[in-house]
Amino acid sequence: MADEAPLRLQDHLCFAIYAAAHAFGQAYRPYLEPHGLTYPQYLVLLQLWERDDRTVRELGDGLFLDSGTLTPMLKRMEAAGWVARRRDPRDERVVRVTLTAKGEALRRQARAIPEALGCAARMAPEEMAPLRDSLTLLASRLRGRDEEAG
Repeated sequence: MADEAPLRLQDHLCFAIYAAAHAFGQAYRPYLEPHGLTYPQYLVLLQLWERDDRTVRELGDGLFLDSGTLTPMLKRMEAAGWVARRRDPRDERVVRVTLTAKGEALRRQARAIPEALGCAARMAPEEMAPLRDSLTLLASRLRGRDEEAG
């Protein structure tokens, strides 16, 4: 039909979010590479720094990753010495993940990363918070949950 608007990539919110996510990955690289970390590994560490000793399922649920994606990443993180994996003594099917001393020490070095990324984005924390909350709400709605952001 002649009156239909064209499907332009630049007009899609999904592409803007995809492009921003890609830019975030690039912006994190100089802060993570010196430690041998990838961005997804950093996200795993963030969860463990928040609360250590989680199951693989808890980590996957928090990061929206399945165990087929998460398990190889955790194996590499264990080989690098940041985490330890062990079977839960109460249920051998469950694998628990804990920080090692090396993983805990990395937390101190990573404290400056969020501020550095804010500077790279040229955004103050008070500018980032509403954007984060809006995107969190959007993601929740797209998953079929209409939860409040924040």
